[in-house]
Amino acid sequence: MAQGREEGSFSSASSASLSVRWVQGFPKQNVHFVNDSTICYASGNFVIFINIETKKKTVLQCMNGIVGVVATNIPYEVVAFSDRKLRPLIYIYNFPGLARRTKLKGNVLLDYTLLSFSYCGTYLASYSSLPEFELALWNWELGVILCKKSQPGVDVSQMTFNPMNWRQLCLSSPSSVTVWTIERSNQEHYLKAKSVKLPMEDGSYFNEKDIIFPESLPKDLIYGPVLPLSAIAGLVGEEAETFRPKDDLYPLLHPTMHCWTPQSELYVGSEEGHLLVINGENLKVTVLEKIEDISPMGGRNLISPITIAYQKGGVLASGIDGFVYSFTIKDANYKVEDFLQVEEPVEHLMFSPSYKMLLIQTGKGSIYIYTFGEEPTLDKILEACDGKFQAIDLITPGNQYCMTVTYSGEVCIWWIEDGTCVSRLSLNTHATVLACSPSSFSAAVGTVNGSVHFIDVLETESPEEIHMVHLCDNEIQHLLYDQRGMYLLAGTLEGHIFVINAKPSSSFQIFGFVEVDKGILQIATVSLLETDIVEVMVLSPIPETGRSKLEIFTLPKILPLVFATFADERGRMRDEFIHKFLYEVEHSLSSAVLDFQSHIIYGFCSEVPYICCYQLPKQEHRGVYILKPYQKVQSKQYGPGMLSLSGHGLWLITRAKCGTMHIRDVHTLETLVRCRSHSHQGHGIQSVRISLDGQTILVNGRDDGTLVCLRWRRFGGSLAGDIIQYCQLLLASLSSTMDDENIHLSLKQRESMDIESEPTVYEDVKLSIHSSQDELIQQVAKKEISWLERKSQEAIEKEVKLFSNKRKEIKREIKALAKTVLNMMEENEAENNVAKLEQREFGLDLDELDRLQKESEREVAEIRKDVEMHNLAKSYLAEIIKEECWNSMAVKGRALKCFHIPYVVENFPMKERTEEELKEVKRVLQLKKIETECLKLRKEIIEVQSAITMVKKPHHEEEDEEDDEDMAIKDTRLPNYLLGSLCTDFGIHASLLSSQLELHSREEKINQIILLKDIIYKVKTVFNNEFDAAYKQKEFEIIRVKERNVRIQEIILDLELEESVWLPEFDDCEKPERTLVVESSEITAQKHIPPWQKAKTELIAAQKMEQWLQSQANSTRHRALMDMMGGVLEVKKEDILRMVIPQPAFMAKPDAIWTEEERKQFKDYEKKVKELNEERDKYRKSLEAELKKLQNSIQESTQNFDEYLKRLFERRVKAEMVVNQEELKINNLLFSLLLDEELSTRETFLNNYLLKKQEEKSQTTEAIQKAKDDLDLYKEHYDNLLAEDKVMDRSFKKEFSEAPSHQVDMLYKLFKRRPRIHKPKTHSESATLVPFGERPGSGKLNKDALAQLMKAMDDLDNINNMPEGVDPLVWNHFCVTRRMKVENEQKVKQKAAGLVEMMAFLRKRVDEDEKVQEEIEKVSHELILLQEEKVKFQLNLTIQILLKQGQVELENFQLLLEYADAILINKTIIEDLNAVIRTQGHKKVASMMESKDIHKGIFQIEWEHKKMEMEMEDLNQRAWDIQMLFFSRERQKYLSEPNYETLVAIQIGIMEQTIAVIDKTHKKNVENRKKLLKKLGKVSNQKDVANYSLSCNLQEELVAVSERKDISNAMGSQLTFEKIAKGQYENMMDQQKLTHISKEQAEQILVLQAEVERLRLKTYPALIQM
Repeated sequence: MAQGREEGSFSSASSASLSVRWVQGFPKQNVHFVNDSTICYASGNFVIFINIETKKKTVLQCMNGIVGVVATNIPYEVVAFSDRKLRPLIYIYNFPGLARRTKLKGNVLLDYTLLSFSYCGTYLASYSSLPEFELALWNWELGVILCKKSQPGVDVSQMTFNPMNWRQLCLSSPSSVTVWTIERSNQEHYLKAKSVKLPMEDGSYFNEKDIIFPESLPKDLIYGPVLPLSAIAGLVGEEAETFRPKDDLYPLLHPTMHCWTPQSELYVGSEEGHLLVINGENLKVTVLEKIEDISPMGGRNLISPITIAYQKGGVLASGIDGFVYSFTIKDANYKVEDFLQVEEPVEHLMFSPSYKMLLIQTGKGSIYIYTFGEEPTLDKILEACDGKFQAIDLITPGNQYCMTVTYSGEVCIWWIEDGTCVSRLSLNTHATVLACSPSSFSAAVGTVNGSVHFIDVLETESPEEIHMVHLCDNEIQHLLYDQRGMYLLAGTLEGHIFVINAKPSSSFQIFGFVEVDKGILQIATVSLLETDIVEVMVLSPIPETGRSKLEIFTLPKILPLVFATFADERGRMRDEFIHKFLYEVEHSLSSAVLDFQSHIIYGFCSEVPYICCYQLPKQEHRGVYILKPYQKVQSKQYGPGMLSLSGHGLWLITRAKCGTMHIRDVHTLETLVRCRSHSHQGHGIQSVRISLDGQTILVNGRDDGTLVCLRWRRFGGSLAGDIIQYCQLLLASLSSTMDDENIHLSLKQRESMDIESEPTVYEDVKLSIHSSQDELIQQVAKKEISWLERKSQEAIEKEVKLFSNKRKEIKREIKALAKTVLNMMEENEAENNVAKLEQREFGLDLDELDRLQKESEREVAEIRKDVEMHNLAKSYLAEIIKEECWNSMAVKGRALKCFHIPYVVENFPMKERTEEELKEVKRVLQLKKIETECLKLRKEIIEVQSAITMVKKPHHEEEDEEDDEDMAIKDTRLPNYLLGSLCTDFGIHASLLSSQLELHSREEKINQIILLKDIIYKVKTVFNNEFDAAYKQKEFEIIRVKERNVRIQEIILDLELEESVWLPEFDDCEKPERTLVVESSEITAQKHIPPWQKAKTELIAAQKMEQWLQSQANSTRHRALMDMMGGVLEVKKEDILRMVIPQPAFMAKPDAIWTEEERKQFKDYEKKVKELNEERDKYRKSLEAELKKLQNSIQESTQNFDEYLKRLFERRVKAEMVVNQEELKINNLLFSLLLDEELSTRETFLNNYLLKKQEEKSQTTEAIQKAKDDLDLYKEHYDNLLAEDKVMDRSFKKEFSEAPSHQVDMLYKLFKRRPRIHKPKTHSESATLVPFGERPGSGKLNKDALAQLMKAMDDLDNINNMPEGVDPLVWNHFCVTRRMKVENEQKVKQKAAGLVEMMAFLRKRVDEDEKVQEEIEKVSHELILLQEEKVKFQLNLTIQILLKQGQVELENFQLLLEYADAILINKTIIEDLNAVIRTQGHKKVASMMESKDIHKGIFQIEWEHKKMEMEMEDLNQRAWDIQMLFFSRERQKYLSEPNYETLVAIQIGIMEQTIAVIDKTHKKNVENRKKLLKKLGKVSNQKDVANYSLSCNLQEELVAVSERKDISNAMGSQLTFEKIAKGQYENMMDQQKLTHISKEQAEQILVLQAEVERLRLKTYPALIQM
């Protein structure tokens, strides 16, 4: 395979070296055409070229690391690419020679993201990423930067030159599209950018307003000028030019891809699915509309095209659905059609230079070529693998085929010779590692789910999976065969190394696993031909100590025979059988291998670039043995590295993150050869594989997705002899084994396995049909179980079977013990509390009980801690709120409610003023006092001066004036209506306040705000004092009511009334401090009481009860009083109502058997009862009177308080009014300050913007001056060159003056003659296919044209063209002169083109200068207007005036808002002026009444005159109407007939009778017609039958007639001519007759017209007025 020169070779001091044999990689960037038959793309450190016809690959290597971006120039056939090192370079190579043309070095620090060639000329555009974001234009032939421009923070996704104009460059990103214009003046180049205004996401447009000079701002006549949002935001810098509020930001379209058209327009696709057309000149955007029709898209919806490519009449677009669509564009519409279907999502489309082929690149990296007009149309050039290479290996012996596997599980087999893909196999699972067996044509693939798949590669064209084993549920990280292919070692993530028989004949039997530490870094084996063991070394890290651990164990060759004894029931191999030894290294290793003599360990340090050698101890040891290095060699490789040994064990291969591979001598560790096939940008090399004979080296990159095959140069001597000899020995020893295993593979033992497994499958199917869902789940679980779990389950089942009797015995004893414990628990429940045991004491497992108790206590402690922290957070928040809203308030906010009416009065919550506020108030007050004193002194000075000048005035008059002025000075308080508030009603002095008409400066407004805040504070303080007095009064009233309620309660109890006592209380709003205290009644949750506190409470209650009982037992006096007198010593008056006179005992008997004595006693009883009732009534009435008095007293006192609180409420309203008035003034002042600040901000911004534009003006002026100077100098050179050309023309004859004149004339004609250059005719086919056609202004075409001209001149200078008789010396001189003339003419043409270009450049600079000048004038004008607005605003003050209700009444509210020309003066002046106006108005009204009476008489006379004239006209009109009235007979009859109505009624009756007769007749006629119609129908049917028979006869007659006509035509042609002549003659006669008739009628019409005119003139005089 051909290679580029950049590859070179990699060698050391020795003669051997390595070179790249082939590279296999897939494109991650866009693929490019180099010419019409070659494409190229970047992969890793290489640029890969593919010939489309032969599919042959050529590689070009970048020696500085991974290839960045690639671009191609088709006319020049060059390719450019960048590297990704620090301060990257751009390399340009030609093709197919792959020789470096130049190397471009810029100032970019990190990386180039885009490269693009211009089709016309030697221009290359580059764009860099962080931190420059720089666009640069290069002349790649000269290797210089022509111009560059930086746009910080802008990432660009695509960059293309306009194919028809190299001066236009389009850069697009997911958020913007920018068109850059390249301007050139002589050798100077400049970049000018214009951003495209994209529409919104829905495809609609929005009108973007001018941010700097908005035109549609509303005018506010009250609150001052309305400024732009940038001024309101306080922005004065460059951010003010682009500032937009959040509400004005609309989501725009997101461009994805663009392409140019031959008309210099841009087609842009978007994520939202819209297709845009952008005009290249004015950048106008048009959203194309999709024509909706039924297309064969099968319901698919192309949402957002990923890539587009221009074709004639539209574009080709592709998306993620694997289809290529054709967009046919016409006007502003487009139609979508299916063009091509690809198997994968398409990521890039590109036409070939001839437009005969379409390159299709998929997202996976596959490349297709669609050829127009050929079969087959779609050709797969490159089929990519599904993902990057995860692992690689060589198929034994390694000189023919190799294998790769991707993460998705795609296995590929490659041919070593040229790197072509032989076959593919998909495992449909995620793969991690790959290993090929040395002893058979089989390979093993490890997966993420812990499975190992075995593949038969005997037939490389059709590999098949022959076996799969599920080892565990963890990822397989390492997979390794020993050197002789006996065992396969599989390392997992959890530190298990499974040992598997590598021979397919053993069905890949699993011997067991070795348990090592987690995080295995590497597994190395030593399996020599002369030994019977395989030594395995495992490297794993120790993160805690930063050391590395090495574990070495051996596997005997006879392991397949005795593996059952090596492993336990769970499959774990016993350490004593495998001779496992542990070692530790004091530092961290990233890789380690064991030499073939098993004496030395080579380790690669992960933290320092050293390779260390460790000597293993000769004697066996126990425990961990610490290894110390005896040799250290600097690796000269950075980053973590990996080590491996060659097949013969004499080469140590080292690879690291830097991407270099070193092959070292295993004894001296000297580098034999090195190679850099990858780079650190791709995270270096992942794996290296060397064939058994050492001829082939396969290198795989970690993240660059590149597979590199290396080969030796100058490979011989001992370097090659040793490994070739070992290869021959190994293959000879393995030949028999390989033959046996390959025969086994060829017999396809897997088919027998499938046949044996069929009954199992049927059994499974049967089970799935006749089993339940649980059994199905168990069956699925049994299928998916891993080998490790299966071995564990088998061990458990074996143990269960082994100890089944013991288990049954233990279960029986446990049941008996449990029964005993239950009986004990039942007995315990019956015991008393003292003897009862706790529940946990019945637990048999005390340790478990303690553990559970400790665990529960720990959980309780955690929950308690969380609750405490939660409560602490809540308490902290509560304290903050309390401190902020309660403790910090000097006056707490509270309210007062009335007793009987729904009035609530609130005080003003107030905070203490800070020291800064008090100092500020004190400072302002002091300043105002000083101003007042200064004003007094000024007035005194003025008075003294006026007294000196006015000596003539009387002394007493001066004293009066002084007294008046003193009074005026003393009374400095403003009236309330001008003061703007009612603060004086609260006793607040406002004498120090400035007048609202004098607040012009910023300091005055700030001082006024401070004084107003002080007034508000004083007003609130005054009201709060009144509120506190009312609060105290309410407290006193509540206390008095409570005192009276005590007596009222007693009276109600005595009277046994059901009335409730009204008890006033303070609400929570009146005492808000109660909300800060949580009462016990508010807590709904039950309070947790500890046991000790509960016991203490019960003890105290028992003691108190005992004391009370003892006191009751000792109190004999109290018991006697209770028994004898009811507990009182005397009867109170209140007890009368409860007194009851006991009835005599005899009243229980009937009154008939009473004795006299008993009757007397009954009378005495009745008398006492009557007296008691009278006393009781008297007392009851007195109590009721007292109750009413007390209630009336309470009602009166509370009502008086309510009235007082009502007055306080009105006071509160007035205080709030005053506060609001003052706050309104403060807000007006704050607004004026804010507006003043906004005006200052706007003015600062305009000044800054003006300075910026002035700087631009100076720059444009300098640019114009420089352009003029360059133009003058260039023009001078052009004039000189033109003059030289003319001089050469004029001096021609002088130079050839010695020659004869006729020869001179002939030579002069030849001197003027110029050769014709035939333009190469393009093929018509290519002209129709290529939409761009000839590209104008190509530098290559200009050079080619000049070369063709010179070649044609050589033909003219041929001696054969020499005229006869001319001396050859003269002819040679003539040819030289003519050539000089032609070259000079070409220079003149070039200079003329450059002159035109420079003049256009100068014109653009002048236009820019004029535009900047217009902007400067606009800014200056805006600044003047703003300054005027600012002055006007400072003078136009907003004042607050108090007006009484009803004093000002206007109908239109708008009149209150427009005071453009109003002034503010005193009301008395207006009243006096109104009085004068009113007096003069009365006088004017009187005079107007007199004149009105006079005019009234005049108007009345004129009206009567007009009335008469109108009556006269009316009478004349009536007479005329009567004269012209038409009297018909009906009207005459109406006038002459006295009973006209009767006559009309008679006529109506006659007409009704007539109508009835007519209706009757009509009905009869209708019936007759129906009968007739039926008859006619019958006749019609008969006629139809007759007609049918006649038509049949007619057909026969017509046939006969036609025959007769044919005979007649054949025989009577002469008769036909006579008939024709006769017909023509008759027509002529008819025409003459009709002409004669038309003439007669025309004469009659003329006569009739004359008669009509005569009659009209005859009736004309009848229209005259009578």
